Amino acid sequence: MSDKAADRGIEPIRASMSVDAAPADAFAGFTEGMAIWWPREYSWSGALLERIGMEAGPGGLLYEIGGNGMRYDWGRISAWEPPRRLGFTWHIGPGRVPDPNPAHASEVRVAFEPAQGDGTTVSVVHGGWERHGEAGRAYRQQMADADAWETILGAYAAAVRRRSDAPWTGLTT
Repeated sequence: MSDKAADRGIEPIRASMSVDAAPADAFAGFTEGMAIWWPREYSWSGALLERIGMEAGPGGLLYEIGGNGMRYDWGRISAWEPPRRLGFTWHIGPGRVPDPNPAHASEVRVAFEPAQGDGTTVSVVHGGWERHGEAGRAYRQQMADADAWETILGAYAAAVRRRSDAPWTGLTT
């Protein structure tokens, strides 16, 4: 999503968090370790969530496996530039209803920037809310009011903090 698109539409949600990991490790933890840290309350399956993850590379799907093995594809990778940048579409519509139509998907951009020492600042910009139609503005406000991305990034940062006890595959250090 370009900045010009954001200017014409609904203001994006922005969130960031610093983690004590090098960018390559932070990227791997975010992408390969998603099953360890993604909050169940931000899945369709909730308590029945069996697995959640993303398929690496452009065009890969973000998915979850719920009760009885039901698979829900809820995003598609639009940018894959380890260890600096990740982008994906958000096919979760207002009311948290799946909407597989790519024209109705908002977009999430995640940047992994080196920070002080060996740390990384992970920044999320979730924009394109107008693609969710008339309910897009209210949906964006609902996500903002719930501090959704702060909650999601907080769960991710907690997983990075405990990585020595429960490491994810793909750590580079």
